[in-house]
Amino acid sequence: MIPKKLLTVMMSVVLCSPLFGQSPTFEKNLKDITDKYDAVGLAVVVVKDGKPIFSKSVGYKDLETKAPLTNDNLFRIASISKSFSATAIMQLVEQGKVSLSDDFSDLVGFKVRNPKFPDTKITLEMVLSHRSSLNDSNGYFTFDVLDPAKNKDWEKSYNDYKPGTDYEYCNLNFNMVGAVLERLTNVRFDNYIKQQILTPLGLAAGYCVDSLDNSRFAKLYAKEDGSYKEQPAAYSPRSEEIKNYTMGVSTPVFSPTGGMKISANDLATYMMMHMNYGKLGNVKILSKKSAKKMQQGLHPKENYGLALLETDRLIAGEHMIGHTGSAYGLYSNMFFEPNKKFGFVVITNGCDPIVDRNEDIMMSKDVINLLYREFIKK
Repeated sequence: MIPKKLLTVMMSVVLCSPLFGQSPTFEKNLKDITDKYDAVGLAVVVVKDGKPIFSKSVGYKDLETKAPLTNDNLFRIASISKSFSATAIMQLVEQGKVSLSDDFSDLVGFKVRNPKFPDTKITLEMVLSHRSSLNDSNGYFTFDVLDPAKNKDWEKSYNDYKPGTDYEYCNLNFNMVGAVLERLTNVRFDNYIKQQILTPLGLAAGYCVDSLDNSRFAKLYAKEDGSYKEQPAAYSPRSEEIKNYTMGVSTPVFSPTGGMKISANDLATYMMMHMNYGKLGNVKILSKKSAKKMQQGLHPKENYGLALLETDRLIAGEHMIGHTGSAYGLYSNMFFEPNKKFGFVVITNGCDPIVDRNEDIMMSKDVINLLYREFIKK
């Protein structure tokens, strides 16, 4: 295992090492990007040759107090959270407790069948790769949206294509995956992720707001009518909901689909585990086979695997693996190249969300390409 103290030293080595010194224009170029997109704050980590070489934050953790953002502040990282759920499921696949070909209805404890294709089994793999034919049109914070007795429009949660044949990104998929995890392990979702992934990697992170140091939260801001508004709902307490918690039913309280709270530095550590195909130092989270399975795109529409996707459009000439997140004004990115052993974590707690023709957030893309030119390509 890589000790936490050593990781901290590794994170800061670039600040005093001429090997990774920035060009004279780097600071200006970074500021130009944050100014262009009116960023509240930005945290970045660069990994090269399998280790973190650069870590930096600019801007604010809190606009009102002008408290500066640091790389140890916690962000609700939104949809990158999905990969933690998939990682935990793949651990259970390795243990023989579940199969990717299992009928998802049997796993989640209620019927998940597209009414237009009632004889087609929706598998665990289809759900993990957004090929289930489910959508979020009825919402995704309660499973009642799929219950004909509780939702007269339940059929609208299913698309018109046969499960497994097409792709649509769907948050409901992963809130249900979290429930499956509880049913298979009899451990509450947030606790299982902590026990099996976070603690072994030495990460001070989690899904349960009430178990974390709220003084470390980076406030999230969305632009409304030209000015930034704080989004406190991102870190709403969950203590009351947890009092009446039912395993396999109440799971969306923790938002397996988007509720992980983690720092940029710790997210980079988690990323390095996936970059190294399931291992970091002496800590093994996944087998190489499972890690590669997660990284393999299963539908050409987005080349989305099991909560990780393949992309050639982020950096010209590079084939990257990773995920993005967006919620409450936050935009998060975790992308890596497992063969060349480099990667990036880029998180902003508020910016002008200008998108390109592929609907990618331009600020994130510009920052990643600046970091690539500065630290990887040269």
